[in-house]
Amino acid sequence: MSRPTEITIDLNALVANCNYAKSLSPDSQTVAVVKADAYGHDAVEIAKALQQHVSMFAVSSLEEGLELRLQGIKLPILLLEGCFHQEELFIACKQGFSVVMHNQLQLQMLQNLNAEEAVEVWLKVDTGMHRLGFQPENVTAIFSQLKSTKQVNNVVLMTHLSVADEIDNHFTSSQLKKFIACCEQLEGKFSETIYTSIANSAGIKAWPLARGTWNRPGIMLYGVSPFMSNHDMQQQLIPVMTLKSKVIALRNVPQGESVGYGNTWKAEQESVVATIAVGYGDGYPRTAKLGTPVLVNGQRAKLCGRVSMDMITVDVTGLLDIEVDSDVELWGKSLLANEVASWADTIGYELVTRMPKRTRRRIINL
Repeated sequence: MSRPTEITIDLNALVANCNYAKSLSPDSQTVAVVKADAYGHDAVEIAKALQQHVSMFAVSSLEEGLELRLQGIKLPILLLEGCFHQEELFIACKQGFSVVMHNQLQLQMLQNLNAEEAVEVWLKVDTGMHRLGFQPENVTAIFSQLKSTKQVNNVVLMTHLSVADEIDNHFTSSQLKKFIACCEQLEGKFSETIYTSIANSAGIKAWPLARGTWNRPGIMLYGVSPFMSNHDMQQQLIPVMTLKSKVIALRNVPQGESVGYGNTWKAEQESVVATIAVGYGDGYPRTAKLGTPVLVNGQRAKLCGRVSMDMITVDVTGLLDIEVDSDVELWGKSLLANEVASWADTIGYELVTRMPKRTRRRIINL
């Protein structure tokens, strides 16, 4: 009998979430973001399940893109951080990858490129996030340079929104205004339609002006809302990942006795404590506070004691039919990752993405 800790990945839920994202912007094409092993969900399995439903995949690095190609993924692939070395750009061209360009070094690589194949460039504009991208006042000259470069077969203008998940924050409107101004200037100068990509998951849902030629849904594909506040989007999403385990021990703890490392939790009354086979070695956050919700046999229990590498303990006093081998859900369809994340001072993105290889994965449906 193997250790009961397990991740299930529901591909039917994935496709449903993708269709929901597409329904919000039916005139746009969809770039499914599968970087970081598809946010911890297994990029190859996710790409295989989505390849009939999207137009492109996006990854962070050449290595991530090559792994998809090796596993038979034929759709276009976008390198979100572009290329880091000249040789990478050559390989990207050979593989038919599209590349983001966000600095002068990458432009120089393009000028030095000696390849038979042309490349599609996604020109990144820094509209206020100040991580990557060219300043708006320089975009027209760079766009013109790219259009006159024989190694370039198409240019897409893109940016990234920094607070799209904060619906009442007007900074997103400021970013959109800058980006739209860039597009209008280019359209006036070149008398052609400018292909655009702005919207991440939050942008697709909350900011209609961010819906461009290409949308880039990420976290919403995996059934996690980008909004930490109570937002109706979560009601439309189905969590793809469920982290599960089982109770492996039960004990009665007298009033005043403590549980776990550091004696951080003491029983205020005679209590029943369940030990569960999951810990930070399985991706469960060590920063989870006392009281973090855990579902045991479908009932809410509270974390008691520190998270250790392989185990957690929860207070199941008063719950019904709890026994060794009872089912436990740490997050998933019945207990949302965002709720658990809020107890660990992090976000749902991190919870699902950080999952280690030791935690067994099981693909279900489709």
